[in-house]
Amino acid sequence: MLKQMENAGLTDLHFGLDPASGLKAIIAIHSTARGAAIGGCRFIHYAREQDAVTDALRLARGMSYKAALAGLPHGGGKTVIIKPEGDFDRRALMQAFGRFVDQLGGRYITAMDSGTEVSDMDTIATTTDFVSCTSASGDPAPHTALGIFAGIQAAVRHKLQRDSIAGLSVAIQGLGHVGHAVAQHLYKAGAHLLVADIDPARVRQCVEEFGAEAVSPDSIYGVQADIFSPCGLGAVLSPDSIAKLQCSIVAGSANNQLANDEDGNHLHQRGILYVPDYVINAGGLIHVAMHRTGASAAERDAKILEIGATLEHLFTEAERRDMPVHHVADLHAEQMLADAGHPQPADKERHHA
Repeated sequence: MLKQMENAGLTDLHFGLDPASGLKAIIAIHSTARGAAIGGCRFIHYAREQDAVTDALRLARGMSYKAALAGLPHGGGKTVIIKPEGDFDRRALMQAFGRFVDQLGGRYITAMDSGTEVSDMDTIATTTDFVSCTSASGDPAPHTALGIFAGIQAAVRHKLQRDSIAGLSVAIQGLGHVGHAVAQHLYKAGAHLLVADIDPARVRQCVEEFGAEAVSPDSIYGVQADIFSPCGLGAVLSPDSIAKLQCSIVAGSANNQLANDEDGNHLHQRGILYVPDYVINAGGLIHVAMHRTGASAAERDAKILEIGATLEHLFTEAERRDMPVHHVADLHAEQMLADAGHPQPADKERHHA
């Protein structure tokens, strides 16, 4: 485990146990060099406890990179709570987790992630102030979607040499809160949508609202489209799926889109512009961080729209250096963390969140 921490460049790993509520939580803090670590709380089942630790380690560094490239005064962290089997008192568990977070004295600020909801954040807020995404701050999904749209616009300008999305086709995989909001932005911009989700009701909603074309989840990779937008599960870009793609751009909200780092190289070799997920999906984090500082909605939205300019800079540098964009993004984030005094990892294996 110590070797895993060293390789990830991690500074802290904390374990929280509360037998009364069933809490088993891991908080991984990658960096506090730029400010308090911030990152979501994942609440899902794990086959093995080691898998939960690995998930926390992998995701924490990506949050540091995301915060750095978004220009936020924060480091990165991540929580994984192992969801208990059988019945449990969710409110008691979340209150216990809040006490665990509070013990860290502000080094880490928690937020929503897979398996947690605004109501959970409200419960956590009863036992710690170091929590975001409460009902007072609002749903981060629309702000994530705004950043995704700005990033897609930047990718279209760079790759397709077009100022407008109108008439382009976009294949969206995953139609949850963020995916649906991304679809809405693209529809209003005049794109033709092809949509897939494991929930047929979500697909029907997009067909009815946006005139989208329904595609089966197994077929979405191979449809002819200008843009493939993964907005659901992570690790969807593997050698098998990349071989099926018939698009020019991959840009979506899902975390950890690459099954492994080499898959980003495969996209580059195929001439497909891969927009690094932890850059383009930073809108929700920007919303959360700026709400805590009392920024106005206008200031927040302006900061989110800067994602497009950040990506244009990365695209240009990657083209100049003939490197995959995700490697250039990593190098920029690592330099920003190094300038802030964060020690660099023992190796260059990269994982994104």
